[in-house]
Amino acid sequence: MRDDQIERYARHIILQDIGVDGQLKLLNSKVLIIGAGGLGSPVALYLAAAGVGTIGIADADKVDLSNLQRQVIHTTNDIGIPKVVSAKQKMLAINPDIIINTYETFINKTNILDIIKEYDFIIDGCDNFATKFLINDACVLTNKPFSHGGILRFSGQTMTVLPHKSACYACVFNEPPPLQSTPTCSSAGVLGTIAGMLGTIQATEAIKYLTNCGELLSNKLLIFDALSMDFDKINFKKNEDCRVCSKHGIKELQDYEIQECDLK
Repeated sequence: MRDDQIERYARHIILQDIGVDGQLKLLNSKVLIIGAGGLGSPVALYLAAAGVGTIGIADADKVDLSNLQRQVIHTTNDIGIPKVVSAKQKMLAINPDIIINTYETFINKTNILDIIKEYDFIIDGCDNFATKFLINDACVLTNKPFSHGGILRFSGQTMTVLPHKSACYACVFNEPPPLQSTPTCSSAGVLGTIAGMLGTIQATEAIKYLTNCGELLSNKLLIFDALSMDFDKINFKKNEDCRVCSKHGIKELQDYEIQECDLK
C-alpha cells in the first residue's frame, strides 16, 4: 500500500482481525449494491470509506424530496438527478481512490446475471419483494454471497446468504406474499434512522465476508425493534426441499410480480 493508503486505513490496519492483509483484501474486492435508497445509502458510504476497491451501485430512480428523510447519501441539491449519479459523487468525495460502477436500470431477469457476475458480494437494498426474490435466485444460481436487508416503521431484519452452504432467502420466506397483502413504507412509514442502523449492519457483513473475520449472519435472521431497542436472532437451517437452492431447485430465473415492499 502507498503511504497515504496506510494513513487512510490506519484504524483498520491496527485491528488484529483485519490488519494489512485484510485491508488489501478490501482494496482488491468488488461489491455490488442493488438500491441506492435507505439501505443502499449507508452501505455505499461505509464501503467507500472502508476502501472496497470496486463498488457497483444499481438503481433506476431519481432523487425525490421524500427520499431525504432516510437516504442520507443524497442532498436537497440532488433532487431530480439519478440516484446512482448522486451516490457516486458522494462516494468518490469520501474516497477518490476507488472505482464506482453505476447501473441506472431496473434489475430484472434479463440483466441481473450480467451485472452481478464480476462482484464478490451483493447487497440487497431494494424496495420490493419481486427484486429481493430475484436477487436471491440469481445469487444462488451463480454462487454469489449476499446480504438481505429490510425495514418498516421502527423495525428491521437482515440475514447473510452463502449459497449452497446456508439457508437462502427462499428457505426462510419461500415466496413473495400476495400482492397488496402487506403494508409499504410509503403507506406505513419508516423511521429514517432505521435505514442507517440496518445498512451499517449490512456493510459490516460485507466487510467481514471479504476479510474473513468474525461470524456472519448465515443461517440466522437478525430482527430488531428500535422502539424497545430489542435485538433477536432466529436460527434457520437450509431447507433440503427449498424451491430455489435444493438439488431440485430452480435452473433459470423468473421475474416476480412487483409490489412495493414493506422492507426497504
